[in-house]
Amino acid sequence: MTTSSTHSQKFGRRHVLAALTAGCAAPSIARAASDRVLNFVPESDLSVLDPIWTTTGITQSHAYLVYDMLFGLNSRYEVQPQMAAGAVTENGGLIWRIPLRDGLRFHDGEPVLARDCVASIQRWGVRDPFGQTLLEATDELSALDDRTLQFRLKRPFPLLPAALGKPVATLCAIMPERLARTDPFTQVSEVIGSGPFRFLADERVPGARVGYARFADYRPREDGVADWTSGPKVAHFDRVEWTVIADPATAAAALRSGEIDWLEAPQVDLLPMLRQQRHIELKVINTAGRLGFLRPNHLHPPFDKAEVRRALLAAVNQSDFMSAVSGADPALSRTGVGFFTPGSPSASEEGLDIWSHTPSLAVSRQAIAAAGYAGETVVVLGPGDTPTLRAISDVGVDLMQKLGMKVDYQVVDWGTVVSRRAKKEAPQQGGWNVFPGYWTGLDAINPAAYPPLRGNGDRAWFGWPKSPRLEELRNAWLAAADANAAERVTREMQRVAFEEVPFIPVGQYFGATAYNRSLQGVLTGSPLFWNVRRA
Repeated sequence: MTTSSTHSQKFGRRHVLAALTAGCAAPSIARAASDRVLNFVPESDLSVLDPIWTTTGITQSHAYLVYDMLFGLNSRYEVQPQMAAGAVTENGGLIWRIPLRDGLRFHDGEPVLARDCVASIQRWGVRDPFGQTLLEATDELSALDDRTLQFRLKRPFPLLPAALGKPVATLCAIMPERLARTDPFTQVSEVIGSGPFRFLADERVPGARVGYARFADYRPREDGVADWTSGPKVAHFDRVEWTVIADPATAAAALRSGEIDWLEAPQVDLLPMLRQQRHIELKVINTAGRLGFLRPNHLHPPFDKAEVRRALLAAVNQSDFMSAVSGADPALSRTGVGFFTPGSPSASEEGLDIWSHTPSLAVSRQAIAAAGYAGETVVVLGPGDTPTLRAISDVGVDLMQKLGMKVDYQVVDWGTVVSRRAKKEAPQQGGWNVFPGYWTGLDAINPAAYPPLRGNGDRAWFGWPKSPRLEELRNAWLAAADANAAERVTREMQRVAFEEVPFIPVGQYFGATAYNRSLQGVLTGSPLFWNVRRA
């Protein structure tokens, strides 16, 4: 028997890196900025509270306030224990024991027990691609006692801490067993976590505001430094209040006047004005950027045919999409982007010659017809309250219409898109054909935790592509003996993706966030509300 203690596991290739306008009237904010209250304007309304039910970034930001995770990730791509005190492996990596730290409590006052963690992992593992792979490799997941959970594996799975601690897409958020037993495809009825802030359900006004209060019984880690999602999560504010301001100019004016502290995603044409304000800091906290996409529905015509998906892909000019999203500033976007994050070990030049020339609309119209498009109405969902995604859908709709497609463009709020995209019914029965979205660059650094590149049919992410070849290659990546072998696999994955087109990449963009310079300790990665204090 061999035993090893895992307190800082290098992510490496195998461990998931390889894992505003002047003169606008200010809005009426419920509470003016104060030393003990942090006022934040999110990119869109928080329509879904359950981080297992959706992959949206706004729900992820909410989840980090309320929930904690067994492991975190630092900016060196190292997995760090978070709720876990560490991890011990035995029997050649077939046994993993994870003890919990002392003093962990849920917001309802109950202690965090190992069985809560077991139930939370099991629910997460049904929805998350990385979680699905972990549970497929697990023979038994159990609570040995109140403070220790154990994985008994069918085969070694060295990526186990990386899966439980991945900071993007579906988070492995730990919640009470009674809530974690909820069907993974049904949202939980209560928001109870063990994170540094409590969700104030009675203060939530959908479409307007959300409130959080510092959890007095939260015990931050005593070691390390706050870095991405790892280290001590120290809450310096008594309250964090999210205010939804739909008009970008009004939101920017509120930041200028000091009525809010932090504007998550200022509209790109307002950035020059904000740069002139000495009291405002503009910062790209997500240095991996966002990868924009159009997701076709593989279940229904016309995009059930790979030939139609390829014909639309060939007509895409990524510069058109990125100009609409990021404006004229070339530093805020990148084109010539494939299916993985540029600069990551999984990225390659395979198939990128498709972007080497400007598409001919005449040729593309002929290609769409030859591919089998028979005049079906294409239902496109456009989130009207999220400027970047609205821009992607606007350009996509314009392109499809120029190609001779009959488009039913339904502009709705982002929450409606999130609900509608889960429907497998035909478009004429309330379903859909295309919706826009983005993944953070960290989502797309490798195939392990990258939902839109799965090809497992009914179990796949919304759009439900079925691709045995992509699934085989993903498994080959997980089993790759070294970095060279892994790179060969992801190169082949990109070649297959350009053939089968699970989604259409439209470029990479880097959104700046804006906040008052009085805020110190703003972390990188995504909007995180611990470690932040007012100077």
